[in-house]
Parts: sequence; C-alpha cells; structure tokens
Amino acid sequence: MSELTKILEPGQSIKRWNSPKGWRKEKSGNSLPEVFSTINVPANGSFWKKLLAFSGPGLMVAVGYMDPGNWATDIAGGAQFGYTLLSVILISNFFAIILQYLALKLGVATERDLAQACRDHYGQVTSFCLWILCEIAIAACDLAEVIGSALALNLLFHIPLTWGVGVTALDVLVILFFQYKGFRLIESIVASLIFVILACFTYEILASHPDLIPIVSGLIPRQQVIANPSMLYIAIGILGATVMPHNLYLHSSIVQTRNYERSDSGKKMAIKFAAIDSTVALLFAFFINAAILIVAGAVFHSTGHQGVADIMEAHKLLAPLLGATMASALFAIALLASGQNSTLTGTLAGQIVMEGFLHIRLKPWLRRLITRAIAIIPAFIVTILYGEKGIASLLVLSQVILSMQLSFAVIPLILFTNNRFKMGIFANRWYTQWVAWTVAAIILILNLYLLYDTLK
Repeated sequence: MSELTKILEPGQSIKRWNSPKGWRKEKSGNSLPEVFSTINVPANGSFWKKLLAFSGPGLMVAVGYMDPGNWATDIAGGAQFGYTLLSVILISNFFAIILQYLALKLGVATERDLAQACRDHYGQVTSFCLWILCEIAIAACDLAEVIGSALALNLLFHIPLTWGVGVTALDVLVILFFQYKGFRLIESIVASLIFVILACFTYEILASHPDLIPIVSGLIPRQQVIANPSMLYIAIGILGATVMPHNLYLHSSIVQTRNYERSDSGKKMAIKFAAIDSTVALLFAFFINAAILIVAGAVFHSTGHQGVADIMEAHKLLAPLLGATMASALFAIALLASGQNSTLTGTLAGQIVMEGFLHIRLKPWLRRLITRAIAIIPAFIVTILYGEKGIASLLVLSQVILSMQLSFAVIPLILFTNNRFKMGIFANRWYTQWVAWTVAAIILILNLYLLYDTLK
C-alpha cells in the first residue's frame, strides 16, 4: 500500500474495483476536479434547504431530453397521429428516470463517474473503444445543437442557415466565460433557459386550445402503436431521441459537485435528494416534449396538415393556423434556448468522458472547439448542398447515431450498479435490477430496429 501511495498525485485516492481478473488498484482523481464538492449542503438544515442545495444537476440532465433532436420526432408524431403517441413520451420519460437514478447512484456511492468506472473495470482496448463510441455520440448531439441553433437564428432574424451554422461556433466563448464563474452560475443559466422554454410552450398550448379528454386518453398505451408500422417507426424515433447516452456520464459526475459527508449515511442522504431533483426535473422535460406533440396535434393534425414533419415547416404554419402572431416567434425562441442549453451540458459531458476514459485534460476552449468543429463541418456542407431539407435529414441522422451508442452506456451502468463489490450497501436490489434490465432490453431492441429500418 505504501508503494502505491507514493505514486499518487495530490488530491488523488486509491479506488478498488473488482474485475474478471480479481481486485485491481488504480491511481485516480475526482471527476471534474475544479468543481468537485464545491457546493455546500447544510448538515443540519431542513428538508427543503437540503433539497435546494441538491437542486441543479437534474435540470442540467433534463436539457438532453428536450434538445432540438426531440423536436422533429414530437412534431411528426403529433401531426400524423394526434395525441396517440403521448403514451410513448410518458414511457420514455419513465425509462429516463430509471437510468438517471442509476447514474446518480453510481456517482454518489463510488465517487466515480461512468467513464471512470468503465476505465477502472475494463481493459485499455475496451475502454478506448467505449470512449470512441461516446465521442461519436457527443458529436452527434452537438450536431443537433448546431442545427437547432442555426434554425432558430434563421427563424428569428432571417440569418441564412450557412451563416447560422458558423455563428454557433462563437458560443464557445460565452460558455468558457460562464465556466470560470462557478458551477452554480451554470446551473442557474440552464434553469433560466428551461423556464423560457416552459413559458413559450405554455403559451403555445393555451393558444392551440387542445381537447383535454383526448390528451388524457393519449397517455394510455394502445396496441395500435405496435400494429401500425408508421406509428411504430415514429414511436421508436421518440424513444431514441429521448434517452441520451451522454446524460448518463454527465449525471454521474455533476452529482459529485455537492459537499456532503462522504459516509454511508451521508451518501444515502445524497442519493435521496439527488433522486428527487432528477425526477422533478425530468417531469419538466416530459411536459415540454408532451407540449410539442400536443401543439402539433392540435394545430396540424386537427386541421388536415398531417404531413408536417420538420421544425421549419411547423414554424411557418403555427401563426397562420393559430391566428396568433406570437406563436411562431415564441416557438423559435424556445428552440434557440434549447440549443444553447444543450451546448452547455454537451461541453461538460465531453470533458467528463475524455478525462474519465483517457485521463487526458485538455484546455476547455480546445476541447470545445474540437467537438464543435466536428459538428459544424457536416452541418455546413449539407446546408450548402441541400438547404433546409438536408438539415432536417441530418437532424434525424444525429438521433440514429445516438441510438447506436446508447446501449454501450446503459449496459455498463446497470452492471456496475448491480455489483455489490463496487456499490456496497447501495447495490441495486433485485426488483431494481429486474426493471433496469427490462428497460435496457427494450431500448436495445427498439434502437436496433430503428437503425435497421433507417439503413435498409
């Protein structure tokens, strides 16, 4: 032990994780060390004070469930089938709540994010492959953010899409400025932008006057969702766009920004309040996704515009069909807020996976420029060659890429949180294991089907 301790750098600790070859000791540091345990939790505070201290990571994770990639599938589902696919959004949200709970529990119980946990457990080759897949997923997510922001700038200010794609490269400067001001500030910005999105879609719902009874009925799963091939395809798209792999890495890290007692009782308290924060935040995400589909169903499906399937077309038709000039503008504002929010969380996720898998720390501006360049280049080329239609297709492709990577994050997460050697008393109980594996199997089967149907 003493020889191993000598090679540890200041602030590092020894983690023991069982592997197929037995126990292994590794040199390791904290996840996101610059913000690790920087937000104090009142040890003797009331329930609400503790909950307030833990509030924030859930909203940052919820951003991934309402990003521009979700919009196209929600709009298409509402326009073609009215409120029927609301049940799919509800089920997808339930899946998200389960998986994010496992991610935060891994982070609190082991003080390792999912990327670090993979590196600790698997060999270098496997870890490197998982890192490559995760980087591809983050680039695909960043691509959706680029496209969403460019579309919003075009809708609001009539900036050409090619210029809008270029402008999105500049947001790296804004992000870096806020990163140096403290993690609580970043959480506050994310919360404010989510409030903007909520306010915009609350107005859209009120203006569209949807029927309440069909909405409630749409929350009940129906056999026709599986029996109708067109409905099933969109349903799978909604599921694939909802559960984002990078969110699992993100949540397992940022939950460790809270300064609580690192004992079994302290971790138990942290898991409880972090789970409440996550669940409430994901309910906000459910409302926004459901609102997009409800507005599409009320405005397009009920007026005979079932062919509306992309963001640009939806924006053009909202104001004339509703007779409300503010409808289209608020729609675009919400889209811009969604894109910028996703940019913030995507930056952090990129930092987490690179440091966790490779133990490589790049300067934030360099890390952001690399990922943003990977997203901008294909978006710029497609915009020049194909315009709006190409952008819409590229947005769908980004969601397919995310679907391909999802199981490579979900399966290790479940394996780790089921393992009593790694989790101790916080290992999943048998019923949690059963639910988690069921969710993983459904996601894997449906995403494979989506991928097959897209590529055939």
